[in-house]
Amino acid sequence: MMVQKWNKKRAHFPLIVFLFLLFIISTILYNERSIQQIHQNPDHDDRHQHQDSISSATPKLPTHPNRVPEVLDRFTTCSSTVKYSGRKAGWTAGKPVRDRRRGTSGRCDVFSGKWVFDNTSYPLYNESRCPYMSDQLACRKHGRSDLGYQYWRWQPHHCNLKRWNVNAMWEKLRGKRLMFVGDSLNRGQWISMVCLLQSVIPADKRSMSPNAPLTIFRAEEYNATIEFLWAPLLVESNSDDPVNHRLDERVMRPDSVLKQASQWEHADILVFNTYLWWRQGPVKLLWSTEENRVCEEVDGLGAMELAMEAWANWVATKADLDKKRIFFATMSPTHLWSREWNPGSEGNCYNEKTPINDESYWGSGSDLPTMSMVEKVLGRLGSKVTVLNITQLSEYRKDGHPSIFRKFWEPLGPEQLSNPASFSDCIHWCLPGVPDVWNELLFHFL
Repeated sequence: MMVQKWNKKRAHFPLIVFLFLLFIISTILYNERSIQQIHQNPDHDDRHQHQDSISSATPKLPTHPNRVPEVLDRFTTCSSTVKYSGRKAGWTAGKPVRDRRRGTSGRCDVFSGKWVFDNTSYPLYNESRCPYMSDQLACRKHGRSDLGYQYWRWQPHHCNLKRWNVNAMWEKLRGKRLMFVGDSLNRGQWISMVCLLQSVIPADKRSMSPNAPLTIFRAEEYNATIEFLWAPLLVESNSDDPVNHRLDERVMRPDSVLKQASQWEHADILVFNTYLWWRQGPVKLLWSTEENRVCEEVDGLGAMELAMEAWANWVATKADLDKKRIFFATMSPTHLWSREWNPGSEGNCYNEKTPINDESYWGSGSDLPTMSMVEKVLGRLGSKVTVLNITQLSEYRKDGHPSIFRKFWEPLGPEQLSNPASFSDCIHWCLPGVPDVWNELLFHFL
């Protein structure tokens, strides 16, 4: 019986094989015909069918889909330069808001006060015991013998700052990233913060990354970092190299903070600054949509306003303020002309040993139109940004600069050595010193 069934199946087997071979041959012939049609017509419907299948997930491409704006670096130049057209990047923030974080605590303005000599509580750390100290700011190491600049405490008129507490500050930073973003003045504040905090962290539980656009101090015990991002103009520019940025032509993208924002957007606490780099003459604008490197030229104040608006647009539209605190430090003053505090004199900060006592003093190094523009931009951000108004309190500290007591990266000639005031640094600040107070103010508001 089983043999009969098997014989019946064998009778049908050749027919099945024949039908299968016929199907294979037909498929091959059909595919060859399709291939011929594709070669004859490159715009075959199959290509459009593929495009349609992804169109719902693909944004509308620009006119030149393959063009990506070049990343600016120190080799970037303009092919030609034209007058500024008045173009804006299109920031759409709201009107000025009154109830913004103005850096006041209750009814007390902590930025209105005076400097009090206090050699009991200050300095808050020892210069030689901070392994991360910068040679540009280590004034005692480089020969400054009058150390009075280290012993001044900022005293608000009608209240007190929170007393600095290293452990309390680390607790505020536990599991967080604190990042300073800006120029060398902000880098000085970052070094100050590292020196203020590093002493309580065991040497094998802390580390500092090599110098780079983003430099990071890590404290393993607190799973925290204190970082500095070199971005002197806040927007993308050809000066974004932290070492090689002395250029004859300053070029920036006034409509883009994307490169810098990709670094700072994940920080929990951000401290921004920008000012001095805008005081160095005209700036070239290279818009992201410009394909032929044709730049527009504008004065420093106009360029700074464009950069501030691009930064403010990021704050207003991209920053998650439920998870971030954002601070902006106002301009750090310079003391380049002693005649401003001592009429008739012809020096600068060199050999100055005490602060200015006149509470109404305001030097020409702090530009009022710039201050007004910054106030206008920050005013439109409302409570999104806390202002650290360091300008007036720092104005009094003509004694706090390195002057000649720092490392200079270029050899000094006989003419300079015979006239110390001619090469004095009256821009940056000795550490310990004034930037420590800026960080005390930051601690006060965290």
